[in-house]
Amino acid sequence: MELPRPIGFVLGGGGSLGAMQVGMLRALAEAGIEPDLVVGTSVGSLNGAVLALPSTDPGERLRAIWAGMTRHEAFPGGVLSQVRTLHRGKTHLFPNSGLAKIIDEHVGPGMRFEDLALPFGVVTTDVDTAQPLLLRSGDLLPALLASCAIPGIFPAVHHDGRQLYDGGLVANVPMRQAIELGAASLVVLDCAFPSRIPAPPRTFAEVMMFTAMISMRNQAVLEAPLAAAAVPVVYLPGPAPIRLSPLDFSRTEQLAEQAYEAAHAYLDGTAVNGPGLYGGPGLVVDRTPG
Repeated sequence: MELPRPIGFVLGGGGSLGAMQVGMLRALAEAGIEPDLVVGTSVGSLNGAVLALPSTDPGERLRAIWAGMTRHEAFPGGVLSQVRTLHRGKTHLFPNSGLAKIIDEHVGPGMRFEDLALPFGVVTTDVDTAQPLLLRSGDLLPALLASCAIPGIFPAVHHDGRQLYDGGLVANVPMRQAIELGAASLVVLDCAFPSRIPAPPRTFAEVMMFTAMISMRNQAVLEAPLAAAAVPVVYLPGPAPIRLSPLDFSRTEQLAEQAYEAAHAYLDGTAVNGPGLYGGPGLVVDRTPG
């Protein structure tokens, strides 16, 4: 597949479903499609930061990270701990200390945007304006924490005089932002159930995530055709639907493998000819026998 350069990889949010992006990136690498710039939101910003690091094999690094990821690392504490955190902080169920530790361990303590090998943008939501804010310079840690600050789940992040929340509120699949950075074509790695509905929520935290992800899905449906009017947008499909909470990290390897198979099949059979939407939110590649 030949795409106009610069190629922008757009990595969306979706909690533990971000494991799908590991498989998608593997399929893209095998197809010879590499990014010239990366833009990410929420968990997509974490994966995007690793992808943009100076590294000989960022895909392998991401696979190793996700293979060892647990719910407790990202969302520490049980129900009683969540109640105590909500009582103290008033606005959220989990501290972002576990997330900060993950970032320091896998991206690097003290890492800055300027240390990365690729141009990289992190999308957050500015609370004062309710608009997306693209961060491109300075310390990575506060930017990544802000991009992942799902309201009700994590605390807002105060950074450079602004109060910031998860970019998924307003730009979960930040296609416009990638075009603003100069991308002449986009490859979209959407993991907010592009082909699946999460399992029915059973806890307050899961209700919060489910509500956010419904909004994320609708954003992508509206946004993708607008971006595709200007540039080619290759929107990778999700694998066959399974019921899974975005707080469940027990099936990350399965998600990555199924996403790889779906993306590999899709890329093998897709030709790009000018601006347009190639794929889109809700497209499913189901390889199970019927």
